[in-house]
Amino acid sequence: MGLEEKLPSGILLTSVEKLVNWTRKSSLWPATFGLACCAIEMMASGAGRYDLARFGMEVFRASPRQADLMIVAGRVSQKMAPVVRQIYDQMPEPRWVLSMGVCASSGGMFNNYAIVQGVDHIVPVDMYLPGCPPRPEMLMDAILKLHYKIMQEPLGPKRVRALERAEENGELRDPLVEMPSTIRVDKKARRAYEQAAAEGRTGQFEIEQRGGDVVLPDTARPTGFERRPLPRPKVQK
Repeated sequence: MGLEEKLPSGILLTSVEKLVNWTRKSSLWPATFGLACCAIEMMASGAGRYDLARFGMEVFRASPRQADLMIVAGRVSQKMAPVVRQIYDQMPEPRWVLSMGVCASSGGMFNNYAIVQGVDHIVPVDMYLPGCPPRPEMLMDAILKLHYKIMQEPLGPKRVRALERAEENGELRDPLVEMPSTIRVDKKARRAYEQAAAEGRTGQFEIEQRGGDVVLPDTARPTGFERRPLPRPKVQK
């Protein structure tokens, strides 16, 4: 690939945390697991047209003991909920969950007693993907964002405490800001993007890069590594 020509004397310096997280995000193995119509889009993502093999994810494991990513594709019924939890418990650590589609994320149109109103009532969710059903491109975008989140995860309790102290002191860089590769290679665009990220207006910056004139509100993005479940709608009794 020509990478060895860029390394000084064949030596690459990095931290153990970055190396471990890089290996984890580059070899995610999803479980062969589908519940409803979103599973068709998930299967299309692994086919030749979209080719998840580019990201090291072509191996959908039939056994949860060999998988580290659960893609909850479709609505979760009350009858299926214990099975979902059992599959999650059988997956080895570290493991991640991607809620695919509005039915898995919040119950969707099925606001009744038979459907679980959000899979986060059963298992902790790392990434929410909206849509009914979401396109394979949307699933791949959510997977890439999950890759970025994995790269920012701390390694060990000592690192967690250090990041918590940095967040309390206001020294923690927003881990949810993802710099596009087309901007990363341009030094001038990269400085502009970093400035926009510090001001919480990366969305406006990307619109301006495409030649648009839409003005988005300046809202700072949340920081931290905790998982945030979606708010549950109030049900009238």
